[in-house]
Amino acid sequence: MSEASTVFPLLTATAALPAVGAIATAAVPAARRGAAKWLALLVSLATLALAVTVLVRFDPDGARYQLTESRSWIADFGVRYELGVDGIGVALIALTALLMPFIILAGWHDADPLETKSSRWRPTQGFFALILAVEAMVIISFEATDVFLFYIFFEAMLIPMYFLIGGFGDRAHAGSDENASAQRSYAAVKFLLYNLVGGLIMLAAVIGLYVVAGNFSLQEITEARANGTLDMATNTERLLFLGFFFAFAVKAPLWPLHTWLPNAMGEATAPVAVLITAVVDKVGTFAMLRFCLGLFPEASKWATPVILVLALISIVYGALLAVGQRDIKRLVAYASISHFGFIILGIFAMTSQGQSGATLYMVNHGISTAALMLVAGFLISRRGSRLIADYGGVQKVAPVLAGTFLIGGLATLSLPGLAPFVSEFLVLVGAFARYPVAGIIATFGIVLAALYTLVLYQRTMTGPVKPEVSAMPDLRVRELVVVAPLIALLIGLGVYPKPLTELVNPAVEHTMSDVQQKDPKPDVEAAK
Repeated sequence: MSEASTVFPLLTATAALPAVGAIATAAVPAARRGAAKWLALLVSLATLALAVTVLVRFDPDGARYQLTESRSWIADFGVRYELGVDGIGVALIALTALLMPFIILAGWHDADPLETKSSRWRPTQGFFALILAVEAMVIISFEATDVFLFYIFFEAMLIPMYFLIGGFGDRAHAGSDENASAQRSYAAVKFLLYNLVGGLIMLAAVIGLYVVAGNFSLQEITEARANGTLDMATNTERLLFLGFFFAFAVKAPLWPLHTWLPNAMGEATAPVAVLITAVVDKVGTFAMLRFCLGLFPEASKWATPVILVLALISIVYGALLAVGQRDIKRLVAYASISHFGFIILGIFAMTSQGQSGATLYMVNHGISTAALMLVAGFLISRRGSRLIADYGGVQKVAPVLAGTFLIGGLATLSLPGLAPFVSEFLVLVGAFARYPVAGIIATFGIVLAALYTLVLYQRTMTGPVKPEVSAMPDLRVRELVVVAPLIALLIGLGVYPKPLTELVNPAVEHTMSDVQQKDPKPDVEAAK
């Protein structure tokens, strides 16, 4: 392998720019918090420009991994700084870079200092620096083709996320400031502990993989497995698979390893909640495709029945709990658990339709959840409450806010014509093709999604106007700048998803080849 496959290290630059921006933002003087905001926004826009360049330069019909970079790093242990992207990685890098400017704009005032004596000062510079640091670590996780390099950033992103959840929590919290602080601390510690345990188990599996394979290169190991020069013992492969999958299932999150998510999303600000579920959690499902199926194909097929059961439980359980929620943000969190169940169902259905749908679901869920959660955040900031019962009649006083909230909700329930419908349809087609019973059970989750979404809208937006919301202002210009492009993307990708499917389908074909699976033939042959 050549020391450098590209003249300009585009992938490194895409990840390094927000990292450098994070350092620069943190270094802005305390009195210049406005400058820190603008610097963070400009860095996120520049990163988006680099991500678009990656997207333009990537050829879906070319080599599996493109724009590759390879440098020796820890030579004694065979660790390399090795980057490369396939269609799935490119799509998720684009999603991450796209959402970041909206997350920053939506959180424009979330870390402004509070003047009340009982509240802690919130360092604006730190808030935006941490967001940029997470962006850098997520992007390089989507690029890394060295397993050890991936592991480092897979774990490192927990640190800035811990501080974003625990140090910059939601201000719309019932009870005293002390109680709110305790709730935030609990959510942050729970997030950290769950993911650290998963990461430690994965570390043992990473070391085990090195002992078996002699290196950490994803490309070299998958090629060796394909041509028969690397033969893992069955039990060894299964144990290594379980070590990797456990960490990814915590991050995803998959039932029963999901319980940290409602706490984290409920206590975080709305932009940070979007960062968690629309960006960070996608690293888990992406890694299932890239590492679990690529490194351990036989073990992946062996574990499929159990994983499908867990995915189905996630779909139904998450939706049922969303129906019963009284807190808007926790409702969206449980809905996300249900949606991640669909993604994992598509991955392990082991069909091209299912895996294409799962990849599209990662992208479309990111956009739809960002739209719904950010509008919900704007709503909560006006009323100062996350409780559904504290709202009513909002559409009469803030029709634009209510309309965008409705579109975000309809996207969450995968209404035809909006982007998530295509992904959910492909996942169900892929599941029905190989596991029809699983497809039938998963369909029940769609019915529940319609229930919790429409009930949420009905209880908050319709009916008599409650006195507490009678003077509620509609969306402001900054908020419209955040929401309007997301709504446009939901409609555009719902009507014309072809560019996205053409990007990811060749990568899905490679993954299907890794696990030596072909799509089941239809029971009825097409007429000639």
